[in-house]
Amino acid sequence: MNLAVNGLSLTFAVSLVFVALIISFHEKIGLEKDMLISVGRAIVQLIIVGYLLKFIFQINHVWITLAMMLIIIFNAAANARKRASTLRHAFGISLIAILTSTGVTLGLLVLSGAIKFVPSQIIPITGMIASNSMVAIGLSYRSMLTQFKDQRQAVLERLALGASLKQASIAIVRESIKTGMSPTIDSAKTVGLVSLPGMMSGLIFAGVDPVKAIMYQILVTFMLLSATSLGSVIACYLAYHSFYNDREQLIDL
Repeated sequence: MNLAVNGLSLTFAVSLVFVALIISFHEKIGLEKDMLISVGRAIVQLIIVGYLLKFIFQINHVWITLAMMLIIIFNAAANARKRASTLRHAFGISLIAILTSTGVTLGLLVLSGAIKFVPSQIIPITGMIASNSMVAIGLSYRSMLTQFKDQRQAVLERLALGASLKQASIAIVRESIKTGMSPTIDSAKTVGLVSLPGMMSGLIFAGVDPVKAIMYQILVTFMLLSATSLGSVIACYLAYHSFYNDREQLIDL
């Protein structure tokens, strides 16, 4: 099956953006500037990445593939760090969490023979894993910041009663991990019933047998569950220490 995307079809797609702009303007939401910037960035970034991936796929070199993977993970960590507000060491924590979750998940997939270590498979899968880990970690950070602020008195009371930093923070850590994983879990619950995921739909559009497309989607679903759980757990258990100073006192937020 051949899909024809031409200038006319892209023009119609752009018209959908204007619908969102009109709604934002009419309802005085104030997102017009952000929408235009995001659309402009998306176009430029996707064009650059498209040509870059075409070049990398043709070369098929291990070190270039690894470099592209690291660039993806680095950018994911930088974006996750933005959700951490003033949290100390947020970039380093995000980088460790995303690198570990992506590396472990990819390693298992390659060792099991589910995917091959070739650019056309490794780079897109890396992007899927890293982006989902990034979102999960960002949500976890936001949850931790909110809870440490709202439950400040309760945490101080636990510390005053002799609790360790982990004992005083564990309830917040667990709730933050749960918050980070919730979107992926909810997506897994409704996959196929509410949504037809992009990978499965793309394979079906390309003419792949729907049963095989579903098998790949099951693989992706399990992969993302694994990655987001690893990323959220690592990030939260490393990040909660940043809410205390060197004297093990809760800092002001």
